Amino acid sequence: MRLKLAALAMLTLFGNSAQAHEFTVGDLHIEHPWSRALPPNAPNGGAYFIVHNQAQSADRLLAVSTLRAAKAELHTHLMLGDVMKMQKVDSVSIPAGGEVRFAPGGNHVMLFGLTQPLVAGERFALTLEFEKAGKVDVEVAIEAEAPADAHAHH
Repeated sequence: MRLKLAALAMLTLFGNSAQAHEFTVGDLHIEHPWSRALPPNAPNGGAYFIVHNQAQSADRLLAVSTLRAAKAELHTHLMLGDVMKMQKVDSVSIPAGGEVRFAPGGNHVMLFGLTQPLVAGERFALTLEFEKAGKVDVEVAIEAEAPADAHAHH
């Protein structure tokens, strides 16, 4: 009985740690890249993550790319009058010693012309290109529901 409980505890521990995934390039730490699962006919999607900058100077995310979409762009949401609008941005500054969240309702990666459906449980490669830290390939987890802390903090 004790052996079964120990085995179950280990499975639970490793099962939970497999959900969270992180990547590092230079002084930048990219936390849990994810995307929401969509219906098979959805033409576009989004990708989200948090970038922590542990450097003494700011960096900038300049570009994103993936084979999962015909085009990937950096986007943000802006209030224009009483209307929230999505807008393409050329880059996103990552402050020294700070972090930037890419989340629904804020900064995000827009995936146009999906080449395959975004199916829960699958993963896909996404390349992030930073001005100083360079390029890093991350793995985006496709999730059925947004993580509990996934929404932008305003």
